[in-house]
Amino acid sequence: MKKAEIKINNIVMPVYSLNTLIIGSGAAALNAAVNLHELGQENIAIVTDRWGGGTSNNTGSDKQTYYKLSLAGEQPDSPKLMAQDLFNGGCMHGDIALCEAQHSAQAFYHLSRLGVPFPHDKYGAFIGYKTDHDPRARATSAGPLTSHLMFEALAKDVQRKGIPVIDRHQVIGLLTDQQGSEKRITGAIALDLQSLNRENLGFVVFNCENIILGTGGPAGMYKTSVYPESQLGSSGMAYEIGAIGNNLTESQFGLASIKFRWNLSGTYQQVIPRYFSTDRNGNDEQEFLNQYFPDMGTLATAIFLKGYQWPFDPRKVRNYGSSLIDILVYQETVVKGRRVYLDFMRNPVGNGILQDFSFDLLDQESYTYLENSGAILNTPIERLQKMNQPAIDLYKNNGIDITQEPLEIAVCAQHNNGGLKGSLWWESNIRHLFPIGEANGTHGVYRPGGSALNSGQVGSLRAAMYIARRYNNSAPNVENFLQRTKSQIEQKYEMSRQMIDIDSSDGLSVKQSREEIQQRMSSNGAHIRNHTQVRAATRDARQLYSRLKNEFKISSAADLPEAFRNLDLCLTHMLYLEAIDEYLDKGGKSRGSYLVMDAGGEKPCPELDDEWKFTLNKEEDIVNNKILEISLSKNLAVKKEWVAVRPIPEEEIWFENIWNKYMRDEIIQ
Repeated sequence: MKKAEIKINNIVMPVYSLNTLIIGSGAAALNAAVNLHELGQENIAIVTDRWGGGTSNNTGSDKQTYYKLSLAGEQPDSPKLMAQDLFNGGCMHGDIALCEAQHSAQAFYHLSRLGVPFPHDKYGAFIGYKTDHDPRARATSAGPLTSHLMFEALAKDVQRKGIPVIDRHQVIGLLTDQQGSEKRITGAIALDLQSLNRENLGFVVFNCENIILGTGGPAGMYKTSVYPESQLGSSGMAYEIGAIGNNLTESQFGLASIKFRWNLSGTYQQVIPRYFSTDRNGNDEQEFLNQYFPDMGTLATAIFLKGYQWPFDPRKVRNYGSSLIDILVYQETVVKGRRVYLDFMRNPVGNGILQDFSFDLLDQESYTYLENSGAILNTPIERLQKMNQPAIDLYKNNGIDITQEPLEIAVCAQHNNGGLKGSLWWESNIRHLFPIGEANGTHGVYRPGGSALNSGQVGSLRAAMYIARRYNNSAPNVENFLQRTKSQIEQKYEMSRQMIDIDSSDGLSVKQSREEIQQRMSSNGAHIRNHTQVRAATRDARQLYSRLKNEFKISSAADLPEAFRNLDLCLTHMLYLEAIDEYLDKGGKSRGSYLVMDAGGEKPCPELDDEWKFTLNKEEDIVNNKILEISLSKNLAVKKEWVAVRPIPEEEIWFENIWNKYMRDEIIQ
């Protein structure tokens, strides 16, 4: 990596020239850097606004799952079978599913070699368990902090390899060049967060052949979110240059604590805690679930099943299924304005409506699980201490003692299954741009729990393989780079300069616009959706983006980072709502992790009002057999295209033929 200086209208800006810039510091981004280095491409750097600030390093659950090929036991497995299970989730391209399955063991063993403590037996078998949407016990875990441990191991390897890390730099724009009918990446613009008060407003320019975008999902769009507050996402700068998004309708939502943001899946639910609500001041305590379940056995079993049926799923609502709980929590918190808690100190109580909790009321599956776990114990907290003490310790380490106090909860945005479109090598339609991890929308409608961690590792590996083999040139000299990008840099700088107005107190504020974006998405783009409201929200999102582009004012350069984050989030949430509106226009109904209100449908349970009626998609519906791709044209017109889902390829498995192709360098292309 070489550093120089450029002048844009007599403003001096530093410029770094290198082969590949990796944006982000999560597990996928770090894995891309490590693999590029190992494959011989060392002219790389990582740039991040906050080292370790992403989702990988700051999230987890009771025992955070990593989904991989089965590597133990007698049950047969193969990459083709794993690909089929990924593909069966719907709206996932079969060739992508096959790649994620074929590289699964390779990526997993790489993490294990780096020191991630995945458990194995004395013979070396990495044992597994079943997670949601998983038929073959492929899941494993290193505990509540699996992705954090992945980040730590990969960060140490980045340090060992001497890969440069440019910290406290926020990338605010991607630079491109038009080559015939194709657009390609040529660099990026960032703000040096420690130099905002300089004449150049902290502008730093990167001249590079490739960009790997590993900035996570657009977490900052949602008000009710389990993402860490430091995780906002920055997909908007890719959409701004014409990158295609796909499956933007598909996100996951689940129960989480809100004082300390953490997923409440697995054993947190399987120990069958008590749910209750209060008014906003903590008074008027009610066991609100009791009004909707016919008996304690059905209620307690639904709570137990919430553990490994954790994300909200409209297919698991009827017949008093586990996802009915999510609807009732939403109704209590959003519709009624109350507060909901999980209490691990007491068992569920009937309060005269139902029987009090008793183990003999559970269904056989739930009882057997607790019995085999040695957890037929008096209280939820005792059961949790027996089954998963680290799940208790984690809250205590964050100032919450669940042995003594309840957890306030909500239904929160948890993961984005859609995102930027990528090829077999995770390359965007913008050539030399590789979105990886949650920024890449490889997942379909349903996915096995933990498959996102595998996908992030596989996608970053394949991006590194392609770059090292096909895109390994040095960056052009600075003069040639400036000829292609000077006007783009000038435009971004001028936009920044014009936003700064010391008399901006009456304008559209950073705080106000962020709150508007988040409220709109949590009300219209989360797990409860209404077509009429979505259409109005889409219009309002477009109007806000226009206002931010033309009227946004800040009082000083110190506010530039948040201003650009809001512009990024605003564009992103506009496209997500456009996608949801298009899906509903095509007759899309409830699926995945969201319920679409439908007056012609059925109620989730007899005890709920008619407004909760919904309908599931039919298998033959167009929205189940095609993937919505969405992008922006130069004039900000939204382009929408429904493309067929690609099937799983039939592989050639004759060794000599593949060997010859490999020797002729015909594989990576």
